[in-house]
Amino acid sequence: MNTPELLSPAGSLKNMRFAFAYGADAVYAGQPRYSLRVRNNEFSKEAVLAQGIEEAHALGKRFFLASNLAPHNNKVKTYLADLEPIVDMGPDALIMSDPGLIMMVRERWPDLTIHLSVQSNVVNYAAVKFWQGIGLKRIILSRELSLQEVAEIRELCPDIELEVFVHGALCIAYSGRCLLSGYLSHRDSNQGACTNTCRWKYDATRQGRRAPAISSRSVRSAVALQQLSTKNYRLYCWKKKPGRVS
Repeated sequence: MNTPELLSPAGSLKNMRFAFAYGADAVYAGQPRYSLRVRNNEFSKEAVLAQGIEEAHALGKRFFLASNLAPHNNKVKTYLADLEPIVDMGPDALIMSDPGLIMMVRERWPDLTIHLSVQSNVVNYAAVKFWQGIGLKRIILSRELSLQEVAEIRELCPDIELEVFVHGALCIAYSGRCLLSGYLSHRDSNQGACTNTCRWKYDATRQGRRAPAISSRSVRSAVALQQLSTKNYRLYCWKKKPGRVS
């Protein structure tokens, strides 16, 4: 029986160290300029990123790098050149969502492991098989799936790694493809600058108190998912302090 993998966010070296100390098998951080982890990301500095990858590997842990923004032409043009020194650091996988960037990486580094980001909104087994067919090693399933849907995908796609979220915030839009932050804060969530606008407290009231009227409830499915045969579990608490990670 395979041992489950617990994956934790790491916005800083301190958070990474706490995650590993409390049992995480791997962490994920944001690639400078090209991830949805622009804010609260100490790993935007390449020297810190290199140190994080080195420390993780010294502990026998894995370090995944999110490279999952929705790129416009200007970032496509610079992507491979900016990625090259980071590939040399040896991250265990890139977490990607854009088909064009995935194509470019597969052509340049055919042996580099790629995981499909939740931003790609995979909600069915046919999509899993499509991405598997072009060489991706792991699919991070959409957070909007029910446990029954996850179980069915696992049954119909038995020979690829599936990763599921087990704790943390749910976006009001499909897996983060949201325009609300851009409209209200002029910070584009699809470029990594989400201000969590859906979780603000608006003037709508609940039992006489101001409440986050738009926000959905957080994911709390760790216990239930133990009944399934998925083996890769992800925490989503990016902007939280180390104590929350632990």
